[in-house]
Amino acid sequence: MSALWSVGAGLLLLLLWVRHRGLEAVLVHHRWVFVCFFLMPLSILFDIYYHLRAWAVWRLHSAPRQHAQRVRHIQEQVREWKKEGSRRYMCTGRPGWLTVSLRVGKYKKTHKNIMINLMDVLEVDSERQVVRVEPLVTMGQLTAYLNPMGWTIPVVPELDDLTVGGLIMGTGIESSSHIYGLFQHTCVAYELVLADGSLVRCSPTENSDLFYAVPWSCGTLGFLVAAEIKMVPAKKFVKIHYEPVRGLQKICEKFTEESKKKENSFVEGLMYSLDEAVIMTGVLTDEAEQSKINRIGNYYKPWFFKHVEKYLKADRTGVEYIPSRHYYHRHTRSIFWELQVRSDIIPFGNNPVFRYLFGWMVPPKISLLKLTQGEAIRKLYEQHHVVQDMLVPIKSLEKSIQTFHVDLNVYPIWLCPFILPNNPGMVHPKGNEAELYVDIGAYGEPKSKQFEARASMRQMEKFVRSVHG
Repeated sequence: MSALWSVGAGLLLLLLWVRHRGLEAVLVHHRWVFVCFFLMPLSILFDIYYHLRAWAVWRLHSAPRQHAQRVRHIQEQVREWKKEGSRRYMCTGRPGWLTVSLRVGKYKKTHKNIMINLMDVLEVDSERQVVRVEPLVTMGQLTAYLNPMGWTIPVVPELDDLTVGGLIMGTGIESSSHIYGLFQHTCVAYELVLADGSLVRCSPTENSDLFYAVPWSCGTLGFLVAAEIKMVPAKKFVKIHYEPVRGLQKICEKFTEESKKKENSFVEGLMYSLDEAVIMTGVLTDEAEQSKINRIGNYYKPWFFKHVEKYLKADRTGVEYIPSRHYYHRHTRSIFWELQVRSDIIPFGNNPVFRYLFGWMVPPKISLLKLTQGEAIRKLYEQHHVVQDMLVPIKSLEKSIQTFHVDLNVYPIWLCPFILPNNPGMVHPKGNEAELYVDIGAYGEPKSKQFEARASMRQMEKFVRSVHG
Protein backbone atom coordinates (compact mmCIF):
# COMPACT_ATOMS: atom_id res chain seq x y z
CA MET A 1 0.00 0.00 0.00
CA SER A 2 2.89 2.35 0.82
CA ALA A 3 4.22 1.82 -2.74
CA LEU A 4 0.90 2.98 -4.20
CA TRP A 5 0.97 6.05 -1.97
CA SER A 6 4.49 6.81 -3.17
CA VAL A 7 3.50 6.48 -6.83
CA GLY A 8 0.40 8.60 -6.25
CA ALA A 9 2.38 11.28 -4.46
CA GLY A 10 4.96 11.29 -7.23
CA LEU A 11 2.30 11.69 -9.93
CA LEU A 12 0.64 14.49 -7.94
CA LEU A 13 3.93 16.36 -7.62
CA LEU A 14 4.55 15.83 -11.35
CA LEU A 15 1.11 17.26 -12.25
CA LEU A 16 1.66 20.26 -9.97
CA TRP A 17 5.05 20.90 -11.57
CA VAL A 18 3.55 20.64 -15.08
CA ARG A 19 0.79 23.05 -14.08
CA HIS A 20 3.35 25.49 -12.67
CA ARG A 21 5.64 25.33 -15.70
CA GLY A 22 2.87 25.15 -18.28
CA LEU A 23 2.20 22.14 -20.51
CA GLU A 24 3.69 23.72 -23.64
CA ALA A 25 6.92 24.66 -21.85
CA VAL A 26 7.27 21.13 -20.49
CA LEU A 27 6.69 19.56 -23.92
CA VAL A 28 9.30 21.80 -25.56
CA HIS A 29 12.01 22.09 -22.87
CA HIS A 30 11.46 18.97 -20.75
CA ARG A 31 9.96 16.58 -23.23
CA TRP A 32 11.63 13.58 -21.63
CA VAL A 33 9.17 13.90 -18.73
CA PHE A 34 6.26 13.44 -21.11
CA VAL A 35 8.06 10.66 -23.00
CA CYS A 36 8.98 8.67 -19.87
CA PHE A 37 5.73 9.02 -17.94
CA PHE A 38 3.26 8.88 -20.82
CA LEU A 39 4.61 7.77 -24.21
CA MET A 40 6.67 4.81 -22.99
CA PRO A 41 3.78 3.17 -21.08
CA LEU A 42 1.45 3.92 -24.00
CA SER A 43 3.95 2.30 -26.38
CA ILE A 44 3.85 -0.86 -24.26
CA LEU A 45 0.04 -0.91 -24.49
CA PHE A 46 0.29 -0.52 -28.27
CA ASP A 47 2.65 -3.50 -28.47
CA ILE A 48 0.47 -5.65 -26.22
CA TYR A 49 -2.59 -4.91 -28.37
CA TYR A 50 -0.81 -5.79 -31.63
CA HIS A 51 0.73 -8.97 -30.17
CA LEU A 52 -2.66 -10.14 -28.87
CA ARG A 53 -4.30 -9.31 -32.17
CA ALA A 54 -1.63 -11.19 -34.17
CA TRP A 55 -1.97 -14.19 -31.80
CA ALA A 56 -5.77 -14.24 -32.17
CA VAL A 57 -5.57 -13.98 -35.96
CA TRP A 58 -3.07 -16.85 -36.04
CA ARG A 59 -5.12 -19.05 -33.72
CA LEU A 60 -8.39 -18.43 -35.56
CA HIS A 61 -6.81 -18.61 -39.05
CA SER A 62 -8.90 -15.54 -39.90
CA ALA A 63 -6.31 -13.65 -41.98
CA PRO A 64 -6.57 -15.68 -45.21
CA ARG A 65 -10.38 -15.85 -45.01
CA GLN A 66 -10.90 -12.14 -44.38
CA HIS A 67 -8.22 -10.89 -46.79
CA ALA A 68 -10.39 -11.17 -49.92
CA GLN A 69 -13.24 -9.34 -48.18
CA ARG A 70 -10.94 -6.51 -47.10
CA VAL A 71 -9.54 -6.18 -50.62
CA ARG A 72 -13.06 -5.97 -52.05
CA HIS A 73 -13.78 -3.14 -49.60
CA ILE A 74 -10.73 -1.26 -50.93
CA GLN A 75 -11.93 -1.82 -54.49
CA GLU A 76 -15.37 -0.47 -53.57
CA GLN A 77 -13.82 2.69 -52.13
CA VAL A 78 -11.78 3.27 -55.30
CA ARG A 79 -14.83 2.74 -57.52
CA GLU A 80 -16.81 5.14 -55.36
CA TRP A 81 -14.04 7.70 -55.91
CA LYS A 82 -14.45 7.22 -59.67
CA LYS A 83 -18.21 7.74 -59.41
CA GLU A 84 -17.56 10.99 -57.55
CA GLY A 85 -15.66 12.21 -60.62
CA SER A 86 -12.07 11.49 -59.54
CA ARG A 87 -11.76 15.13 -58.55
CA ARG A 88 -9.16 14.60 -55.79
CA TYR A 89 -6.04 12.51 -55.57
CA MET A 90 -6.29 9.30 -53.56
CA CYS A 91 -4.04 8.22 -50.70
CA THR A 92 -4.07 5.61 -47.97
CA GLY A 93 -6.26 6.53 -45.03
CA ARG A 94 -3.59 5.54 -42.51
CA PRO A 95 -2.83 8.65 -40.39
CA GLY A 96 0.50 10.25 -41.21
CA TRP A 97 1.68 10.06 -37.59
CA LEU A 98 1.50 6.24 -37.68
CA THR A 99 4.30 5.96 -40.26
CA VAL A 100 7.97 5.59 -39.31
CA SER A 101 8.93 8.31 -41.80
CA LEU A 102 9.59 11.71 -40.23
CA ARG A 103 7.59 13.36 -43.00
CA VAL A 104 4.34 15.01 -41.92
CA GLY A 105 1.69 13.89 -44.42
CA LYS A 106 -0.30 17.10 -44.79
CA TYR A 107 -1.64 15.85 -48.14
CA LYS A 108 -3.88 13.40 -46.30
CA LYS A 109 -6.12 16.30 -45.25
CA THR A 110 -6.92 17.23 -48.86
CA HIS A 111 -6.80 13.83 -50.63
CA LYS A 112 -9.43 11.11 -50.80
CA ASN A 113 -8.53 8.72 -47.99
CA ILE A 114 -8.83 5.03 -48.86
CA MET A 115 -8.94 2.92 -45.71
CA ILE A 116 -6.55 -0.04 -45.90
CA ASN A 117 -6.53 -2.22 -42.79
CA LEU A 118 -4.21 -5.00 -43.97
CA MET A 119 -1.72 -6.09 -41.29
CA ASP A 120 -1.61 -9.90 -41.28
CA VAL A 121 0.61 -12.75 -42.43
CA LEU A 122 -1.50 -14.66 -44.95
CA GLU A 123 0.42 -17.80 -45.88
CA VAL A 124 3.75 -19.54 -45.35
CA ASP A 125 4.58 -21.76 -48.32
CA SER A 126 7.53 -23.90 -47.20
CA GLU A 127 7.67 -25.76 -50.51
CA ARG A 128 8.11 -22.60 -52.58
CA GLN A 129 10.00 -20.91 -49.71
CA VAL A 130 7.72 -17.88 -49.94
CA VAL A 131 5.69 -15.99 -47.34
CA ARG A 132 2.62 -14.01 -48.45
CA VAL A 133 1.82 -10.98 -46.32
CA GLU A 134 -0.34 -7.87 -46.21
CA PRO A 135 1.39 -4.48 -46.56
CA LEU A 136 1.14 -3.33 -42.92
CA VAL A 137 2.93 -6.38 -41.54
CA THR A 138 5.98 -5.12 -39.61
CA MET A 139 9.49 -6.53 -39.49
CA GLY A 140 9.14 -7.34 -35.80
CA GLN A 141 5.86 -9.13 -36.43
CA LEU A 142 7.24 -11.08 -39.39
CA THR A 143 10.41 -12.36 -37.70
CA ALA A 144 8.43 -13.33 -34.60
CA TYR A 145 6.06 -15.30 -36.83
CA LEU A 146 8.64 -17.01 -39.04
CA ASN A 147 11.56 -17.74 -36.70
CA PRO A 148 9.75 -20.38 -34.59
CA MET A 149 8.97 -22.20 -37.87
CA GLY A 150 12.66 -22.24 -38.79
CA TRP A 151 12.38 -19.51 -41.44
CA THR A 152 13.35 -15.90 -41.91
CA ILE A 153 13.46 -13.46 -44.81
CA PRO A 154 16.79 -12.62 -46.51
CA VAL A 155 16.66 -8.86 -45.81
CA VAL A 156 15.30 -7.76 -42.41
CA PRO A 157 15.56 -3.96 -41.99
CA GLU A 158 16.44 -3.25 -38.36
CA LEU A 159 13.55 -1.28 -36.85
CA ASP A 160 10.63 -3.37 -35.57
CA ASP A 161 7.90 -1.02 -36.84
CA LEU A 162 9.01 -0.80 -40.48
CA THR A 163 6.26 -2.23 -42.69
CA VAL A 164 6.44 -4.44 -45.77
CA GLY A 165 4.54 -1.86 -47.83
CA GLY A 166 6.84 0.97 -46.83
CA LEU A 167 9.94 -1.07 -47.57
CA ILE A 168 8.66 -2.04 -51.04
CA MET A 169 7.29 1.35 -52.05
CA GLY A 170 10.27 3.13 -50.49
CA THR A 171 13.64 1.61 -49.62
CA GLY A 172 14.55 -1.36 -47.45
CA ILE A 173 18.11 -2.40 -46.68
CA GLU A 174 19.97 -4.58 -44.17
CA SER A 175 23.52 -5.80 -43.59
CA SER A 176 22.73 -8.90 -45.70
CA SER A 177 21.97 -6.73 -48.75
CA HIS A 178 25.47 -7.19 -50.21
CA ILE A 179 24.21 -10.70 -51.07
CA TYR A 180 20.46 -10.27 -51.62
CA GLY A 181 20.07 -6.64 -52.68
CA LEU A 182 17.41 -4.29 -51.36
CA PHE A 183 14.19 -5.50 -49.76
CA GLN A 184 12.39 -5.19 -53.10
CA HIS A 185 14.81 -7.69 -54.67
CA THR A 186 13.62 -10.42 -52.26
CA CYS A 187 9.98 -10.02 -53.37
CA VAL A 188 8.60 -12.37 -56.03
CA ALA A 189 5.09 -10.92 -56.54
CA TYR A 190 2.82 -8.02 -55.62
CA GLU A 191 -0.96 -7.64 -55.62
CA LEU A 192 -2.33 -4.14 -56.20
CA VAL A 193 -5.66 -2.37 -56.52
CA LEU A 194 -5.29 0.07 -59.41
CA ALA A 195 -6.99 3.42 -59.97
CA ASP A 196 -9.87 1.81 -61.86
CA GLY A 197 -10.63 -0.48 -58.93
CA SER A 198 -9.23 -3.61 -60.57
CA LEU A 199 -7.09 -6.12 -58.67
CA VAL A 200 -3.92 -7.28 -60.42
CA ARG A 201 -1.06 -9.59 -59.55
CA CYS A 202 2.38 -8.85 -60.93
CA SER A 203 5.66 -10.76 -60.94
CA PRO A 204 8.76 -11.04 -63.16
CA THR A 205 6.67 -13.13 -65.59
CA GLU A 206 3.19 -11.65 -65.08
CA ASN A 207 2.57 -7.92 -65.67
CA SER A 208 6.34 -7.56 -65.37
CA ASP A 209 6.38 -3.87 -66.32
CA LEU A 210 4.22 -3.08 -63.29
CA PHE A 211 6.23 -5.43 -61.06
CA TYR A 212 9.50 -3.59 -61.74
CA ALA A 213 7.86 -0.16 -61.52
CA VAL A 214 6.35 -0.63 -58.05
CA PRO A 215 9.54 -0.31 -55.92
CA TRP A 216 10.38 3.33 -55.11
CA SER A 217 7.04 4.45 -56.57
CA CYS A 218 5.85 5.66 -53.13
CA GLY A 219 2.35 4.31 -53.74
CA THR A 220 1.68 6.30 -56.92
CA LEU A 221 0.81 3.30 -59.12
CA GLY A 222 -1.76 1.55 -56.96
CA PHE A 223 -2.63 0.34 -53.48
CA LEU A 224 -0.47 -2.61 -52.42
CA VAL A 225 -2.68 -5.27 -50.83
CA ALA A 226 -0.30 -8.27 -50.65
CA ALA A 227 3.30 -9.23 -51.34
CA GLU A 228 5.13 -12.52 -51.68
CA ILE A 229 8.63 -12.54 -50.17
CA LYS A 230 11.35 -15.16 -50.41
CA MET A 231 12.22 -17.09 -47.26
CA VAL A 232 15.52 -18.64 -46.21
CA PRO A 233 16.21 -21.14 -43.41
CA ALA A 234 16.80 -19.45 -40.06
CA LYS A 235 19.71 -20.22 -37.77
CA LYS A 236 20.04 -19.64 -34.05
CA PHE A 237 22.96 -17.23 -33.91
CA VAL A 238 24.98 -14.67 -35.81
CA LYS A 239 28.70 -15.04 -35.12
CA ILE A 240 29.81 -11.43 -35.34
CA HIS A 241 33.38 -10.14 -35.61
CA TYR A 242 34.18 -6.57 -34.52
CA GLU A 243 37.26 -4.86 -35.96
CA PRO A 244 38.19 -1.24 -35.18
CA VAL A 245 39.83 0.54 -38.12
CA ARG A 246 41.47 3.96 -38.17
CA GLY A 247 42.16 6.23 -41.12
CA LEU A 248 39.49 7.03 -43.72
CA GLN A 249 41.30 5.31 -46.58
CA LYS A 250 41.82 2.13 -44.53
CA ILE A 251 38.18 2.19 -43.38
CA CYS A 252 36.93 2.37 -46.97
CA GLU A 253 39.34 -0.32 -48.16
CA LYS A 254 38.43 -2.73 -45.34
CA PHE A 255 34.69 -2.12 -45.70
CA THR A 256 34.83 -2.66 -49.48
CA GLU A 257 36.92 -5.81 -49.09
CA GLU A 258 34.49 -7.38 -46.61
CA SER A 259 31.43 -6.31 -48.64
CA LYS A 260 32.69 -8.28 -51.64
CA LYS A 261 32.96 -11.53 -49.65
CA LYS A 262 29.88 -13.68 -50.16
CA GLU A 263 30.92 -15.87 -47.21
CA ASN A 264 29.98 -12.95 -44.93
CA SER A 265 26.27 -13.28 -44.15
CA PHE A 266 26.28 -9.71 -42.82
CA VAL A 267 28.51 -6.64 -43.26
CA GLU A 268 28.05 -3.34 -41.43
CA GLY A 269 30.17 -0.36 -40.45
CA LEU A 270 29.73 2.31 -37.78
CA MET A 271 31.86 5.44 -38.13
CA TYR A 272 32.36 7.43 -34.93
CA SER A 273 34.45 10.16 -36.55
CA LEU A 274 35.97 10.90 -39.95
CA ASP A 275 38.84 8.47 -39.32
CA GLU A 276 37.48 6.01 -36.72
CA ALA A 277 35.14 3.11 -37.38
CA VAL A 278 34.24 -0.42 -36.38
CA ILE A 279 33.68 -2.85 -39.26
CA MET A 280 31.43 -5.80 -38.38
CA THR A 281 31.08 -9.05 -40.28
CA GLY A 282 28.75 -11.87 -39.33
CA VAL A 283 27.90 -15.42 -40.32
CA LEU A 284 24.80 -17.45 -39.47
CA THR A 285 25.38 -20.51 -37.30
CA ASP A 286 23.52 -22.96 -35.07
CA GLU A 287 26.53 -23.50 -32.79
CA ALA A 288 27.89 -21.01 -30.27
CA GLU A 289 30.52 -20.76 -27.56
CA GLN A 290 28.41 -20.29 -24.44
CA SER A 291 30.86 -17.83 -22.89
CA LYS A 292 30.61 -15.55 -25.93
CA ILE A 293 26.82 -15.40 -26.33
CA ASN A 294 25.53 -11.82 -26.08
CA ARG A 295 21.75 -11.41 -25.96
CA ILE A 296 22.08 -7.78 -27.01
CA GLY A 297 18.32 -7.40 -27.47
CA ASN A 298 17.56 -7.85 -23.75
CA TYR A 299 16.14 -4.64 -22.33
CA TYR A 300 18.91 -4.11 -19.76
CA LYS A 301 21.74 -4.45 -22.29
CA PRO A 302 23.69 -1.39 -23.55
CA TRP A 303 22.43 0.12 -26.78
CA PHE A 304 24.10 -1.68 -29.67
CA PHE A 305 26.02 1.28 -31.11
CA LYS A 306 27.44 2.05 -27.65
CA HIS A 307 28.40 -1.59 -27.20
CA VAL A 308 30.23 -1.52 -30.56
CA GLU A 309 32.04 1.67 -29.57
CA LYS A 310 33.72 -0.18 -26.68
CA TYR A 311 35.81 -2.13 -29.19
CA LEU A 312 36.97 1.13 -30.75
CA LYS A 313 37.87 2.71 -27.40
CA ALA A 314 39.70 -0.42 -26.28
CA ASP A 315 41.31 -0.73 -29.74
CA ARG A 316 40.70 -4.47 -29.86
CA THR A 317 38.92 -6.95 -32.06
CA GLY A 318 36.25 -9.26 -30.69
CA VAL A 319 33.92 -12.14 -31.51
CA GLU A 320 30.41 -12.69 -30.14
CA TYR A 321 27.42 -14.89 -30.82
CA ILE A 322 24.19 -12.89 -30.95
CA PRO A 323 20.82 -14.69 -31.16
CA SER A 324 19.57 -14.12 -34.71
CA ARG A 325 16.41 -12.20 -33.87
CA HIS A 326 18.36 -9.98 -31.45
CA TYR A 327 20.78 -9.24 -34.27
CA TYR A 328 18.05 -8.47 -36.81
CA HIS A 329 16.58 -5.82 -34.50
CA ARG A 330 19.82 -4.64 -32.88
CA HIS A 331 19.19 -0.93 -33.58
CA THR A 332 15.53 -0.94 -32.51
CA ARG A 333 15.85 -0.08 -28.80
CA SER A 334 17.86 3.08 -29.43
CA ILE A 335 16.29 3.81 -32.87
CA PHE A 336 19.86 3.58 -34.17
CA TRP A 337 21.21 6.48 -32.03
CA GLU A 338 18.29 8.87 -32.29
CA LEU A 339 17.33 8.45 -28.61
CA GLN A 340 20.77 9.74 -27.67
CA VAL A 341 21.25 12.55 -30.20
CA ARG A 342 17.71 13.86 -29.70
CA SER A 343 18.34 14.97 -26.15
CA ASP A 344 14.72 15.98 -25.63
CA ILE A 345 13.52 12.35 -25.78
CA ILE A 346 15.48 10.24 -23.24
CA PRO A 347 18.88 11.89 -22.65
CA PHE A 348 19.76 9.29 -19.97
CA GLY A 349 18.33 6.29 -21.85
CA ASN A 350 21.58 4.30 -21.93
CA ASN A 351 22.29 4.81 -18.23
CA PRO A 352 22.54 1.35 -16.57
CA VAL A 353 20.09 2.33 -13.80
CA PHE A 354 17.50 3.52 -16.30
CA ARG A 355 17.97 0.43 -18.49
CA TYR A 356 17.48 -2.01 -15.60
CA LEU A 357 14.44 -0.20 -14.19
CA PHE A 358 12.67 1.07 -17.32
CA GLY A 359 14.53 -0.33 -20.33
CA TRP A 360 11.72 -2.84 -20.94
CA MET A 361 9.54 0.10 -22.05
CA VAL A 362 12.08 1.42 -24.59
CA PRO A 363 11.82 2.56 -27.32
CA PRO A 364 8.81 4.85 -27.34
CA LYS A 365 6.87 4.44 -30.58
CA ILE A 366 8.13 6.75 -33.32
CA SER A 367 4.51 7.29 -34.33
CA LEU A 368 3.63 8.55 -30.84
CA LEU A 369 6.69 10.82 -30.77
CA LYS A 370 5.50 12.33 -34.06
CA LEU A 371 1.92 12.69 -32.87
CA THR A 372 2.91 14.61 -29.74
CA GLN A 373 5.94 16.62 -30.87
CA GLY A 374 4.05 19.83 -31.59
CA GLU A 375 4.69 22.44 -34.26
CA ALA A 376 7.59 24.14 -32.46
CA ILE A 377 9.58 20.91 -32.06
CA ARG A 378 8.75 19.80 -35.61
CA LYS A 379 10.13 23.03 -37.08
CA LEU A 380 13.20 22.76 -34.86
CA TYR A 381 13.92 19.27 -36.21
CA GLU A 382 13.34 20.36 -39.80
CA GLN A 383 16.02 23.03 -39.49
CA HIS A 384 18.52 21.39 -37.14
CA HIS A 385 18.17 17.64 -37.53
CA VAL A 386 18.82 15.23 -40.39
CA VAL A 387 17.77 11.68 -41.15
CA GLN A 388 19.44 11.14 -44.52
CA ASP A 389 20.62 8.07 -46.42
CA MET A 390 22.87 8.46 -49.43
CA LEU A 391 23.02 5.35 -51.66
CA VAL A 392 26.15 5.54 -53.81
CA PRO A 393 28.47 3.16 -55.70
CA ILE A 394 30.96 1.72 -53.23
CA LYS A 395 33.83 3.02 -55.41
CA SER A 396 32.68 6.54 -54.37
CA LEU A 397 32.62 5.69 -50.64
CA GLU A 398 35.61 7.76 -49.52
CA LYS A 399 34.57 10.82 -51.51
CA SER A 400 30.98 10.48 -50.22
CA ILE A 401 32.01 10.27 -46.56
CA GLN A 402 34.14 13.38 -46.98
CA THR A 403 31.10 15.14 -48.44
CA PHE A 404 28.96 14.05 -45.48
CA HIS A 405 31.63 15.32 -43.12
CA VAL A 406 31.91 18.75 -44.74
CA ASP A 407 28.19 19.33 -45.35
CA LEU A 408 26.76 17.69 -42.21
CA ASN A 409 29.42 16.52 -39.74
CA VAL A 410 27.06 14.05 -38.06
CA TYR A 411 28.33 11.00 -36.19
CA PRO A 412 27.90 8.08 -35.83
CA ILE A 413 27.48 7.29 -39.53
CA TRP A 414 25.95 3.99 -40.64
CA LEU A 415 27.54 2.05 -43.52
CA CYS A 416 25.59 -0.78 -45.15
CA PRO A 417 26.57 -2.40 -48.48
CA PHE A 418 24.10 -3.70 -51.05
CA ILE A 419 24.22 -5.24 -54.50
CA LEU A 420 22.16 -3.36 -57.08
CA PRO A 421 21.13 -5.67 -59.95
CA ASN A 422 20.53 -4.35 -63.45
CA ASN A 423 16.76 -4.87 -63.30
CA PRO A 424 14.18 -2.76 -65.13
CA GLY A 425 12.54 -0.02 -63.10
CA MET A 426 13.49 3.31 -61.61
CA VAL A 427 16.55 2.18 -59.65
CA HIS A 428 19.42 0.41 -61.35
CA PRO A 429 23.20 0.85 -61.80
CA LYS A 430 24.55 3.14 -64.49
CA GLY A 431 26.15 0.26 -66.41
CA ASN A 432 24.69 -2.97 -67.74
CA GLU A 433 25.82 -5.17 -64.87
CA ALA A 434 25.05 -5.48 -61.17
CA GLU A 435 27.13 -3.12 -59.05
CA LEU A 436 28.03 -2.95 -55.37
CA TYR A 437 26.61 0.13 -53.63
CA VAL A 438 26.66 1.40 -50.07
CA ASP A 439 24.06 3.15 -47.93
CA ILE A 440 25.65 5.96 -45.91
CA GLY A 441 23.20 6.94 -43.17
CA ALA A 442 23.49 10.18 -41.17
CA TYR A 443 21.02 10.59 -38.32
CA GLY A 444 21.36 13.45 -35.86
CA GLU A 445 22.15 17.12 -35.39
CA PRO A 446 24.66 18.51 -37.92
CA LYS A 447 27.75 20.07 -36.38
CA SER A 448 28.87 21.70 -39.64
CA LYS A 449 28.96 25.50 -39.25
CA GLN A 450 27.81 25.94 -42.84
CA PHE A 451 24.76 23.68 -42.48
CA GLU A 452 21.48 25.19 -43.67
CA ALA A 453 18.72 22.64 -44.02
CA ARG A 454 17.31 23.32 -47.49
CA ALA A 455 20.52 24.50 -49.20
CA SER A 456 22.66 21.71 -47.69
CA MET A 457 20.21 19.00 -48.73
CA ARG A 458 20.05 20.34 -52.28
CA GLN A 459 23.84 20.39 -52.39
CA MET A 460 24.04 16.78 -51.22
CA GLU A 461 21.40 15.67 -53.72
CA LYS A 462 23.47 17.27 -56.47
CA PHE A 463 26.54 15.34 -55.28
CA VAL A 464 24.61 12.03 -55.20
CA ARG A 465 23.48 12.54 -58.80
CA SER A 466 27.05 13.34 -59.85
CA VAL A 467 28.33 9.93 -58.67
CA HIS A 468 25.26 8.09 -60.06
CA GLY A 469 23.76 7.42 -56.64
